[in-house]
Amino acid sequence: METQILENLIFTVRDRKINPVEGSYTCTLLNEGKNKLIKKIGEETAELIQAISSESDDRVISEVSDLVYHLIVTLESKNIKFEDVFIELKRRFGK
Repeated sequence: METQILENLIFTVRDRKINPVEGSYTCTLLNEGKNKLIKKIGEETAELIQAISSESDDRVISEVSDLVYHLIVTLESKNIKFEDVFIELKRRFGK
């Protein structure tokens, strides 16, 4: 199922946080701190906006994927579990 891919990504980011791997982009992001993550979230958001306004559906999918990845890394860097996002979305559902 497709949600398994998201779970695997979350697990991998968590594992990189606990067990750093030399040369890992995830580890680099986690080690460089919040300013690097703020910059990456801004860049990825801007790229998504550009893709929505002028690119193909494939480009939008690619940019959303980049943004989701960087959001997961950001949450883990702040010791916030992605599962808490699911809980919040569930709470909001139907309002």
